[in-house]
Amino acid sequence: MAVTEPAPAAPPEAHEGILRRQAMRESAARTYARSLPIVPVRARGLTIEGADGRRYLDCLSGAGTLALGHNHPVVLEAIKKVLDSGAPLHVLDLATPVKDAFTTELFATLPREFADDARIQFCGPAGTDAVEAAFKLVRAATGRSGLLAFTGAYHGMTEGALAASGGAEDVRVTRLPFPQDYRCPFGIGGERGAEISARWTESVLDDPKSGTRAPAGMILEPVQGEGGVNPAPDDWMRRMREITASRSIPLIADEVQTGVGRTGAFWAVEHSGIAPDVMVLSKAIGGSLPLAVIVYRSALDTWQPGAHAGTFRGNQLAMAAGTATLAHVRENRLDERAGILGARMLASLRALAGDHPCIGDVRGRGLMIGVELVDPEAAPVGAGREAPPDPVLAVAVQQECLRRGLIVELGGRHSTVVRLLPPLTLTDEQATAVVDRLADAMAAAERSPHRRTATGSIR
Repeated sequence: MAVTEPAPAAPPEAHEGILRRQAMRESAARTYARSLPIVPVRARGLTIEGADGRRYLDCLSGAGTLALGHNHPVVLEAIKKVLDSGAPLHVLDLATPVKDAFTTELFATLPREFADDARIQFCGPAGTDAVEAAFKLVRAATGRSGLLAFTGAYHGMTEGALAASGGAEDVRVTRLPFPQDYRCPFGIGGERGAEISARWTESVLDDPKSGTRAPAGMILEPVQGEGGVNPAPDDWMRRMREITASRSIPLIADEVQTGVGRTGAFWAVEHSGIAPDVMVLSKAIGGSLPLAVIVYRSALDTWQPGAHAGTFRGNQLAMAAGTATLAHVRENRLDERAGILGARMLASLRALAGDHPCIGDVRGRGLMIGVELVDPEAAPVGAGREAPPDPVLAVAVQQECLRRGLIVELGGRHSTVVRLLPPLTLTDEQATAVVDRLADAMAAAERSPHRRTATGSIR
């Protein structure tokens, strides 16, 4: 598919009126609408067309939900087939042919060692509810209450999920250091930094004076998304599996954003070869519609009937769309394609650093990519003495991207990581266009004579 350049803007009345009414009617908690003031009216694949007539390359993809991009034919056909069949659209947790097809396809994609002895629980439609279900499951199975989580984590917006995320203020979860090469908490990065992180974890668990009781479980993301696109080292993942298994601590892998081929493997845990005890799945498994599940080892299935329920856990359209998406990714090896194309994009973005000193780091896995923006003229900070993050520049880059018809999101500790989550159907030509537009946007943001840096100076 050819890359579509931004079209001339149409008369703005309808577009501006909708945005104005949204600002008047919707909660102050709205997020994406603030930084992306567009009104999508049509979409296909990577491209969105707004009510103002402009076209955009969408590298947000519903925060990673759209593995196949917008309105993929196999997804539309699957939804249409269910609608035309007269099948019930709402069935609570009753068995249906649509659900049976979904669970069969899902289990066929899971790591074999894990899938052969697994159970599935359908949750409320959001990933955060699946996280809550995972916490309830391991607490019921172990009789313990504490949890282990990691700095920089993001697991959702409900109370329990937030408590396990990096921004928690009322901390009821033991926080462990997540290994990073850039901004390593120990100032060294690499294998040595990951090894110290693992030893710290062992010490917390084995030291009777650490203040941490035996936990009900450990939750981690194979690649931290909202935390700034930080991939967990494979050796470190294996260490976490060894540490938890030897202490009878269930390991929960949050694959809400990393799953369904996003990182270059169908499930991100496959990079390290580990089999967790629980997998939390949502976003792409619904093929663009709301769906969330947990899949877990049968030994943990100690729940009583109704221990975790929800009115909207039987979404037939989402299951049909999800089945079509899972099968399409698997049959066309789009996970492998994501790995190859993602590596090319990472190389291209790293090559830009020589011309753009504001690029502190480029990292990611597959088509889950982050570019951290910094103020290279300010004094170094942190244990590793890196340049400080520049959130003002990051916002400027995002706005310049939008002007050039490119939709990107910001993440990381200080919202200074430009995040790219393009669909797995991305073509070589589109990938080049995304990198080119991002480079052009960075150049424009750097040239701005009135841009204030994160340190408050003007340059």
